[in-house]
Amino acid sequence: MTQLPHSFKRIRLDLARSKAFPIGSVDHGYEFVAPLGPDGRIDPEQWRANREHCRVRRFWGDEEEIGYLVHKPGGPEHARWVFDYDATAEDDDESGFRFGEHAFAPGEYVSIRDEDGEMHTFQVISVEPAT
Repeated sequence: MTQLPHSFKRIRLDLARSKAFPIGSVDHGYEFVAPLGPDGRIDPEQWRANREHCRVRRFWGDEEEIGYLVHKPGGPEHARWVFDYDATAEDDDESGFRFGEHAFAPGEYVSIRDEDGEMHTFQVISVEPAT
């Protein structure tokens, strides 16, 4: 069993309030593992060295998908973090809106664009050591 560096965290995101879910939903969201710096932001260098451990689980009602957190190229201004569920498909990525700039801490909000192009807002529920 591989021991991950202390910076690796398991982050849970639950769907925030929306028209379809006026009180949000604990049954719709993500759990993913990512290395966070002292500022709570994803650390691209630690990710690069340990990317195989950066997994994501998408839970959406009765559906579940397992994939990876991937850093897509594009330079500092255009690089983006995505959840990729099939390395052979180009249309299954879900991209985090400005994930590189967000501090992941309980109570914060982040947005993710799903594979259909629809943007959803999520609340960071927990940030715990990844084991």
